[in-house]
Amino acid sequence: MGTERGTRTELAVIGAGPAGLAAALAAAGQGVRATLLDAAPQPGGQFYRQPAAALGATRPEALHHRWRSWERLRDKLAATGVQVLADHPVWCVEREPGGFTVHALLGPEQERPAEVRARAVLLATGGYETVLPFPGWTLPGVVTAGGAQAMLKGGLVVPGRRAVVAGTGPLLLPVATGLAAAGVEVAALVESAHPRRLLRHGPALAGKLPEGAGYAVRLLRHRVPLLARRTVIRAHGDDRLTGVTVAALDGGGRVRPGTERHLPCDTLAVGHGMLPHTDLAESLGCRLDGTAVAVDDEQRTDVPGVWAAGEATGVGGAALALAEGHIAGHSIAARLRGTTPHPAPTVVTSRKRLRRAAAALAAAFAPPPHWTGQVTDDTVVCRCEEVTAGTVREALALGAGDVRTVKLLTRAGMGWCQGRMCGPAVAGLTGCPPTPSRRPFAHPVPLGVLAGQHPEPGPDPETGHHPEEEPS
Repeated sequence: MGTERGTRTELAVIGAGPAGLAAALAAAGQGVRATLLDAAPQPGGQFYRQPAAALGATRPEALHHRWRSWERLRDKLAATGVQVLADHPVWCVEREPGGFTVHALLGPEQERPAEVRARAVLLATGGYETVLPFPGWTLPGVVTAGGAQAMLKGGLVVPGRRAVVAGTGPLLLPVATGLAAAGVEVAALVESAHPRRLLRHGPALAGKLPEGAGYAVRLLRHRVPLLARRTVIRAHGDDRLTGVTVAALDGGGRVRPGTERHLPCDTLAVGHGMLPHTDLAESLGCRLDGTAVAVDDEQRTDVPGVWAAGEATGVGGAALALAEGHIAGHSIAARLRGTTPHPAPTVVTSRKRLRRAAAALAAAFAPPPHWTGQVTDDTVVCRCEEVTAGTVREALALGAGDVRTVKLLTRAGMGWCQGRMCGPAVAGLTGCPPTPSRRPFAHPVPLGVLAGQHPEPGPDPETGHHPEEEPS
């Protein structure tokens, strides 16, 4: 869908996943003119990612959890006046008198600018996967867990014939069951967390038990072995992946010598949780709480006119994102009309419960504390700049004590991804907690688009002189 460069609206919602959809629908239901922007070809985000129509999927619901929730959102979106701008990656949001200008790109090559001016902005920018390096992780055949899921949902393709799903976190369950249902032989689900961690958080996770039990049944049905309290210590292969070595972890999170086991496979889907996307929030000056955007009970940031919801405010899953988006949409509508918001009490209660569950899951599925001990000096940490763990350790020996200094000394984090992939790894090797890297743009921008933001004034039509020239 195209858009004129100067589209005007009351609310610009950035991100068409669960949080963005819920916010746009809630605001539109209160009479707000809302515009929804997303980089993908159609709404849904990563959670509700859809296969292209040309693929002719006959049962896309087989690849999804809570498909009926998506159908309700889709039908409501079609029935409202929400303007949907797909294929519009947003690279910057500018504050200006009376509101904001949202800068996006459009067109097949993303070389044309698009602007949406709005009185309020909702940031529903989602999150991205954390992948911790290990020897061999750059081999072809090693993909992120979310990447494998995206290939299956969006492209109806599988990454290989025999897979190992490894790392830690709830995402591994749907990835393993989804691959198995698609005909992939899943050699093992390798989870570094100990089941006892889940038991410690039993009350907070009570609402998640039916969902977890459902995945467990599917794993048993497809005969996928669960290897708990284990981790991948090396991926093997020359030109591509041929297998992985897994090992057991002791109570302190260290590899137990003598427990190594080789698993032949041509695919490794690996992930270690997620981090919030905060680029746009940071460029607007929004305060962060750790790695997430800080919000109040109405999902407002500390920047007037800017709300945030979903994974950007803390990773917690689709149900929490829907609740936060609903509350944010009602708040935005009320504040734009000068009234007090009154979200449904059941949604507020649900958000509180789901946030407790998210915190419990984050604690239960924390990566092994001593994972850096398995990262050899020749392991590439920053793939963009080909910086190894040994180079990072040399920087530490020279006196670097923080991520920024390591970056300056090694170029780790200066490449195409701007530290999104290697940031957690570099932080772990330096002994620092992961911190968001402030980036001026949230998406690569062609120089021509940047140059067109402030075009040079032409010559005076009467004198023929440019403004900077002295008259002769």
